Amino acid sequence: MTGTSGWGPQGPGPGHTPYDWRQHPWSPPPPPPKPGVIPLGPLGVDQIFGGAFATMRRYAKPLFGTAAAAYGLLAVVMAGALLLAYGATRDDFRAMYEPGATFPWEPLLVAFGAVWATGLLASLAVSSFIQAACATTLHEAVIGRPTTFRAVWRGAWSRTPSVAAVTVLLAFILLLPVAAFVLLVVSFFVTVLTDSTAPFGLVFLLFLLVIPLSAWLYVLFAFAPAAAALERAGPLTALRRSVRLVRGAWWRTFGISLLAGVIVVIVSLAFRLPLQFAAPAPPAVNPDSNISEILSDQLRSQFGLYALLALAGTLLTQLLATVFLPLVTALLYLDRRIRKEGLAHALHSAV
Repeated sequence: MTGTSGWGPQGPGPGHTPYDWRQHPWSPPPPPPKPGVIPLGPLGVDQIFGGAFATMRRYAKPLFGTAAAAYGLLAVVMAGALLLAYGATRDDFRAMYEPGATFPWEPLLVAFGAVWATGLLASLAVSSFIQAACATTLHEAVIGRPTTFRAVWRGAWSRTPSVAAVTVLLAFILLLPVAAFVLLVVSFFVTVLTDSTAPFGLVFLLFLLVIPLSAWLYVLFAFAPAAAALERAGPLTALRRSVRLVRGAWWRTFGISLLAGVIVVIVSLAFRLPLQFAAPAPPAVNPDSNISEILSDQLRSQFGLYALLALAGTLLTQLLATVFLPLVTALLYLDRRIRKEGLAHALHSAV
């Protein structure tokens, strides 16, 4: 069982060292043991990224299998919601394409609004589940124990509600700069129409304030999903734990997390740029053709081998990003606990 009990906030007493080595004063300290993907000691940047890649390589089946199954379930839920929405509004949907037909828009808006809400909730559940699965897998990877798809699935599922509650808060933090940017665009048009620069100036100052504030809050609570999964903590407790662990290491956490995001972007571009250059040229437009024929020719030109490769590349990069980023965050969380709470001793005892 890949339970995460025993990784609570308590650590060894003051002055207790993780390893009781008797060395001469002139002898260099021995390296910490490495039963799993990371050494049981303070981690450097190379060890954090190396541990993330090693976990993805050694535990590929339970880790990527769980993530792929979760995305497959999401696809089934979305397909079912779309079919139900189409079945409920079939007549109204067909009436859209009949010339001169009149029909109420409310059923269509309600039906596909329900699909959007279903997709939002399902995506939140899947994202939270995968974060919990990454933390559950890392729990075993750190101490070098094997695990299975079933064990990871059960361990992650039990912690998904708590991780989801934390993920909602992080999502709201990320929405702050987006909302500020929307207000900035609206204020720009108000300035153009009214010749008054006051709204744009005030919103621009708000936008400059919101960006660093959102970044600070997001990093401050970044460890909360890992704490919720590995310590079996509730949402509020996980948030408090994250603040305590990040305190004193905000810039390090921010820098390593940013570097992980850059790595994901580079890998994504490495897949997508060759496909962009290999994309088939769109067919020539005949002035005598109507719009439907032009659109049909455009769609046909984008299907085939190119479409399959593009879809496979997109799914693969999405899967890698979804797994890699939570692993890096969870390893940063472990590093902070090793440095502040002596977690290495508990991990060494669990081997």
